[in-house]
Amino acid sequence: MDVRDVRRGASDLQVAVEKDPSPFAEVAGDALVVPGILAIPRSELTTRVSRSSGAGGQHVNKTSSRVELTWNVESSSVLSEEQRETLRSRLRSRLTQDGTLRIVSSDTRSQRQNRDLADQRLADTVRKALTPRKKRKPTRRPKSADEARLATKRRHSDKKRERRRGPAD
Repeated sequence: MDVRDVRRGASDLQVAVEKDPSPFAEVAGDALVVPGILAIPRSELTTRVSRSSGAGGQHVNKTSSRVELTWNVESSSVLSEEQRETLRSRLRSRLTQDGTLRIVSSDTRSQRQNRDLADQRLADTVRKALTPRKKRKPTRRPKSADEARLATKRRHSDKKRERRRGPAD
């Protein structure tokens, strides 16, 4: 199913989603674009910054470089009910009681880089959750494997039968 098929009256943000084939998130206008799927308006995202932990000396004690990005899946206007249900089921361990997805990044010393990383992680998480799963194609055992199993079983059975007969005189 193509995004173009779903949204006939596409807005500028939805068109940006369709045009970008790369798997990486990007900011188009005032939205976080999840390529090929949807564009999350910045107004739906909440960003909090705080002091990061770990190495960094005095710098880590003075700057707020840790970024926490939250997005409420339940109240989002860009999701269809089907997408919302898919996100609920596939991200159930990562969603809070009220349906908020929380992404934290404190990998670098730069707040800007951590903000970009949080955006990438949110887009990647949503993209992976909304990508349709491939249906498993059942495979058959090769005929030779069945024959080998039966031959081994037959040899084992013969060996046991020989032992039951007792010693040959």
